Amino acid sequence: MNRKTLALPAAIGLLVPVLAACGATGGSAADDAIVVGTTEQFVLTKDNPAPFDPALAYEMASWNVLRNTFQTLMALPRSGSEPVPEAATKCGFSDRRNEQYRCTLREGLKFSNDNLLTAEDVKFSVERTLGIEDPNGPVSLISNIDRIETLGDLEVVFHLKKPDATFPYKLATPAAAIVDSQSYKRRALRDGFEVSGSGPYTLETKEKDGSVQSLVFTRNRNYQGQLKLRNDKVELRILQDSTAMEKALKAGEIDLMTRSMSPEQIARLAKGEDKDIELVEMPGQEIRYLVFDTEHPVAGRKAVRRAVAQIVDRQELARDVYARSAQPLYSMIPSSVDAHVNSFFNRYGEPDADAARRTLASAGVETPVKLELTYTTDHYGPATAMEFETLQKQLNRTGLFDVTIKGVPWKTFRPSQTEGEYAVYGMGWFPDFPDPDNFTAPFLSEDNFLNSPYDNKEIHSQLIPETRQQAERTGATKSFEEIQDIVAEDVPLLPLWQGKQYVAARNTVTGVEWALNSSSVLQLWELGRTVG
Repeated sequence: MNRKTLALPAAIGLLVPVLAACGATGGSAADDAIVVGTTEQFVLTKDNPAPFDPALAYEMASWNVLRNTFQTLMALPRSGSEPVPEAATKCGFSDRRNEQYRCTLREGLKFSNDNLLTAEDVKFSVERTLGIEDPNGPVSLISNIDRIETLGDLEVVFHLKKPDATFPYKLATPAAAIVDSQSYKRRALRDGFEVSGSGPYTLETKEKDGSVQSLVFTRNRNYQGQLKLRNDKVELRILQDSTAMEKALKAGEIDLMTRSMSPEQIARLAKGEDKDIELVEMPGQEIRYLVFDTEHPVAGRKAVRRAVAQIVDRQELARDVYARSAQPLYSMIPSSVDAHVNSFFNRYGEPDADAARRTLASAGVETPVKLELTYTTDHYGPATAMEFETLQKQLNRTGLFDVTIKGVPWKTFRPSQTEGEYAVYGMGWFPDFPDPDNFTAPFLSEDNFLNSPYDNKEIHSQLIPETRQQAERTGATKSFEEIQDIVAEDVPLLPLWQGKQYVAARNTVTGVEWALNSSSVLQLWELGRTVG
């Protein structure tokens, strides 16, 4: 295949460096919680009344809470990308078409409230999410389930509407979290922050006026699964911004900080001037992209979208906005995921204002083209505003566009975006699971989570189903390549960059190199303390 492909490094599983330590204890004292700082906010709103209900939660921050408090039948392993049994002892397809998936549960499973966990709870949990069908929730991940049957207390069988080789990955997400059928209502969300799960930790929430101040995770004495806990208690402390988080780390008020650090902080901490703090870099699959309303009178014109694609300078974004803590991305599938192709670079090459001018002229589009780009001010980190200011400058300095930008708080942005109120807007994506399907189907299927009007029948009726029939995932590569090329042709989405992951920690903390996996799952159970 004759393609021009850029060499974009970073492979799943590479971790650098491991923190030095005198040794590690298997668990800290119960009153000596490891304190993790974050700027992620959890707030009760009309549109998000139940942030920790698996039927509604569908963003990285909430999912990290769920992954530490609920079990799923399958889970991602400590390293690697193939799901392994978690609440189950074994799972697998029982037919050749990948339409029937059978799991056997561990014996003696209990929720943290001592209620028994059986196959009926699994059936109830999945059917509940399907029945509630919240448009902002994760229901699209499991909507291919036709029916569920139980065989005694320990066996559950999922019958799928269509073949789907990625189903084990979906069972490893909080969309399939197992809730206690005696504590959750079948047709209603569990409002507030309370959880009843069987995961590695129980949860205590400290809140004020509907806003979380901290989350305390305590070892669940009833937990049975494949995870090995290296601590007894972790506190996730909510801080106002990245500056306050760094200050708390240096003062010893927190032991570790994760999202969201600014590029300037990452560069500063990387110098290693504070001998008590070390920065760990890990490969990540976070992506950032623009979404176009393909029915908008301006953004709906393909020539306008292509012209934007011909002008945007990803190198400038990665270098000047993100201080090389991100790398340019030329496909919705990251470079570290199998089947990635640099489709946008192959089609449009380096930024070229003259090419964009010809594109607009040939379509009879009058210039300057007026567009508004909308972004969320408080969800993807402190550099987002500068990123959109840079995009605005890139487009306007060509004379072809008259772009304005608008920042909106996430609690307003997300429902307005779902209702189609923005012509062009910025979104981020942390994968639900590390398979190319999860960087294509959520955006391009008929029931896509963006609620996008873009409709390409070849993609959602032919190519995506073809990829899901391939149990050996390399067999789906050709179809995924075609999907990426079509997206570059139509530009309903414009990939911008792929992020790296960083964790900064005091050198008394161990397991930091495992704190985040490649899908940005916060693995609190990996953290411990040095001894000696």
